[in-house]
Amino acid sequence: MEKIAFKDRIDQLGDFLIETFHIVGLFVIGATIVWSAIGEYIIIMQHESGFASLKDILLLFIYLELGAMTGIYFKTHRLPVIFLIFIAITAITRFMVIDMKALMANDKFNLLIMVASILILTFAAGVLRFTEKKYDTKSECFK
Repeated sequence: MEKIAFKDRIDQLGDFLIETFHIVGLFVIGATIVWSAIGEYIIIMQHESGFASLKDILLLFIYLELGAMTGIYFKTHRLPVIFLIFIAITAITRFMVIDMKALMANDKFNLLIMVASILILTFAAGVLRFTEKKYDTKSECFK
């Protein structure tokens, strides 16, 4: 009997340490995202042009999506993969906006690859949304 109680206490301690690491890690990641976003925003505000460009706005959207993903993971203990897809789509779009001339100069096929990548990621996001609604991922069998 005493052996089982000792094992239960060890399991509880392990669960507590894992949960503590999880919470501290999420706070560190969240703080890093906020710190980076604020730093980037300060750089944007110091532009000589006096306004933010499309690439700057898209970068801020990436930070917003990272923050939302971290917040959702903190509350639900589930990683919303669809947010990673949104981040990838935004990053590819930002890359296309910034480096369009370089993409077209090297090989016109590169642009087609970027567009196809966005299309595939969009399809994947749609499949995730569909399966999330159809199979109710909040049920016990997915925990």
